[in-house]
Amino acid sequence: MWFLAAEFGAFVVFAGVWGVLSDATGRRTPYIAGGAGAGAVLYALIAWLPGAVSLSFVGVLALRVLQGGATIAAFSLAMTMLMDLGGGHGKNMGAAGIAIGSGTALGAPLGGQLYEIQTTLPLYVASTLSLVVAVAALLVTDRAPSDGRSGLAATVSGLKQRPTLGVPYAFGFIDRLTAGFFALVGTLYFRETFELGPGETGVMLALFFAPFALLQYPFGVLSDRIGRTAPIVVGSVLYGLTVVGVGQAPTVAIAGAGMVLTGVIGALMAPATMALVSDLAVETERGTAMAGFNIFGSVGFLAGILVGGTVAGAFGYPVAFLVAGGTEVVLAVLALPGLLRLEKPTEDAVGG
Repeated sequence: MWFLAAEFGAFVVFAGVWGVLSDATGRRTPYIAGGAGAGAVLYALIAWLPGAVSLSFVGVLALRVLQGGATIAAFSLAMTMLMDLGGGHGKNMGAAGIAIGSGTALGAPLGGQLYEIQTTLPLYVASTLSLVVAVAALLVTDRAPSDGRSGLAATVSGLKQRPTLGVPYAFGFIDRLTAGFFALVGTLYFRETFELGPGETGVMLALFFAPFALLQYPFGVLSDRIGRTAPIVVGSVLYGLTVVGVGQAPTVAIAGAGMVLTGVIGALMAPATMALVSDLAVETERGTAMAGFNIFGSVGFLAGILVGGTVAGAFGYPVAFLVAGGTEVVLAVLALPGLLRLEKPTEDAVGG
């Protein structure tokens, strides 16, 4: 629990720093390459140092915090680079969703298999992949707006004047809460309730992330055409109900089917939520706006780990799934009036 929490706590602290710095300097790629490169080194150190110098778990957590602070620069600003592109925010955020979902869909089963070979092997693989990202980032054209950009204080002040960003931020929070919930509680649920091994548990998680990744691009394009409200609200209600259903599944086959359905519904709402951030942010504040979205998302992930773990330990898995899914449904209902006021229903409105 604390190993996961350390990384996402660092996401919360550092996402805004990198976003504001990127907007103020009008650059993205140096921070992406630097963050990914530093993350590669720190992933390797987390794997190697404990055995080499008998590093305590507190020391491992300290390295994990540094790794999280570096990784979020690459993660958040890479998403911001997609915001800098034209052609429709829903489509661009759908591309981001494919990348994020595909990585997790591959990481869940691959991580489980690598873990069974050698405990620290997933960390070394993560280090190698982060290094590839660092090199690749240097080959990409940096399209960050540079004309008339504001300074740090002006950028932060500008976002304070856009409280409407709180709507997609709130959905980012609750969506990532369920992700954090599945990362800890879902993993333990599948292993203890259905007696699955690490590799099999990874496959169960992949049943969610595979459709979640593959369908985000077409659903992102759909949100450019029909607007953001329907995918976000309808998707959130159905998503929450499906999460509750997974926790009540009597067999592993039914739970697996529920994970697939959850992935499909999640793919409907995720790109629309991220695209709404793009819709509301002015071009010189995109890095800060996306950083805010990732901060709320990271806090949500932490809440999913801590609250989900606490509720599951005190009241059992079915109640924990009910709390996670029910919270998603309640938020969708409460946020509907705000979403209707923000709606931009046509492709021309959101694509420009």
